[in-house]
Amino acid sequence: MTITNSQTIQKQWRGPIDSLKSGRDAYRDAISRIDKPVFAVAHQGDVFVTHTGTMSWGLPGEETGDGIELLGFAPPLEPHQLGDRSFKDELGLHYAYIVGAMANGITSVEMVEAAGKAGMIGFFGAGGLSIRQIDVAIDRLTAASGKAPFPYGFNLIHSPNDMQLEMDTAALYLQRGIRLISASAYLGLTLPLVYYRFKGIHRSEDGRIVCPNRVIAKVSRVEVAEKFFAPAPQKLLSELVQHDLLSESEALLAEQVPVAQDITAEADSGGHTDNRPALSLFPTILALRDDAMRRYAFNTPLRVGLAGGIATPHSAAAAFSMGAAYILTGSINQAAVEADTSASVREMLVQSRQADVTMAPAADMFELGARVQVLKRGTMFAMRAAKLYELYRTYCRYEDIPVEIRTMIERDILRESYEAAWQKTRLYFETRDPGQITRAQEDAKHRMALVFRSYLGQASLWAKKGLEDRKIDYQIWCGPSMGAFNAWVQGSFLEAADQRKTVEMAIQLLTGTVKLMRFQWLAAQGVAFPSTVLDIKPSARETV
Repeated sequence: MTITNSQTIQKQWRGPIDSLKSGRDAYRDAISRIDKPVFAVAHQGDVFVTHTGTMSWGLPGEETGDGIELLGFAPPLEPHQLGDRSFKDELGLHYAYIVGAMANGITSVEMVEAAGKAGMIGFFGAGGLSIRQIDVAIDRLTAASGKAPFPYGFNLIHSPNDMQLEMDTAALYLQRGIRLISASAYLGLTLPLVYYRFKGIHRSEDGRIVCPNRVIAKVSRVEVAEKFFAPAPQKLLSELVQHDLLSESEALLAEQVPVAQDITAEADSGGHTDNRPALSLFPTILALRDDAMRRYAFNTPLRVGLAGGIATPHSAAAAFSMGAAYILTGSINQAAVEADTSASVREMLVQSRQADVTMAPAADMFELGARVQVLKRGTMFAMRAAKLYELYRTYCRYEDIPVEIRTMIERDILRESYEAAWQKTRLYFETRDPGQITRAQEDAKHRMALVFRSYLGQASLWAKKGLEDRKIDYQIWCGPSMGAFNAWVQGSFLEAADQRKTVEMAIQLLTGTVKLMRFQWLAAQGVAFPSTVLDIKPSARETV
């Protein structure tokens, strides 16, 4: 039977009358007791709430008994119930919450360990680090997880200017048994990524395809998401077989498995971002997921999480209400005490507002014109980086730039002569990628790009180290979520930088989310409590 008018449904509550309470304090307490159901009833001309009793439903003419009119009901809802259950079960999580992989190790070993031990998962920020630095982080996390294992992963970032580093990183993960990576900044699939994903794929004794290495891809473009929610291209698989990186049987099995089972739809975020609005991006990626399931008939479910702008109970509730399998936070964790960055950066982030961010050229994709979102308050990095990119686009050689502009660059930005900056850049690439030096000697424009990229790359390290004489040049990856978080926690214990612990922020965020969702469920049934009864500010410290 189809019910077209919900007002015709007869709803009644039965229970102890002395359990009924009214007033703003009672309403606030009822919603905040997230482990208890909420019954809202009409009694003595007012709205009363209680956690106990039973309810009955019936259509007009059906007998419902002599109970009290039930206005609305909200079931218990706790943070661990949010998100996709299969996602949590497969990764061994209690919460559908990912601590994103901020590059240069800002998402540190300590942060990843804290998240994992709390039933969440963190990805070590391997982007921008050397193989040796990543290997050390693997050692530390392996040792920390030895006696009491916890879930964790590592980042694999697309490196179009250093594909050997990307391949070496993928090979290191395989060698060290890292079974879960977060793939970020990809514009398309690459040989190292496909190699990591499908190395070791096989059939179990019962005939199931087992792919031991998992990829969670963070994307903001539909055309890129399509490639992750599909089997790897035959061209890449054939090339891997030709180089003896995959066996023929591994390549054949790879044709039946998606490159990524999980995609994080990345909306307006810090760092690499396309500034996509979450409300349009997420449903589009969901539709893509459904189309991929119909087209390829995968045996495993495809899932979509959401990142970018997740910083308050309202944004998290919106994500889960739209069907997000999980949420991923990034910018807000950079201000956490476990983040491997400087106290100066933390204080700058704590003071930021939503409008205090802007786009700037990206160091790793400088020549391509790719951009990252950074903090603009208290730093001139974005303006100076944009100027360098403009000059790179305009001139073929550094020597062609007008002398007064070159004087400004060397005095204010490089703080040394162009030739001295090139010698330092050359020294860096002698061990990292000697081919860049050869190319720069033949191409003056490429030489200029390497020097300008050096400034961009060092700017993030100056911020991480907290070099005071370079504060005006700090590159701090940050999205508008940081300002939203600061506004939400204002006046609470989380307002202070030294109180912002990764897990505490996550639990407060998730707890506020379930309170908000219960409030909205009641509102959808016509129970219009005053907005002041909704208490989602961080207050009493929640236990994990």
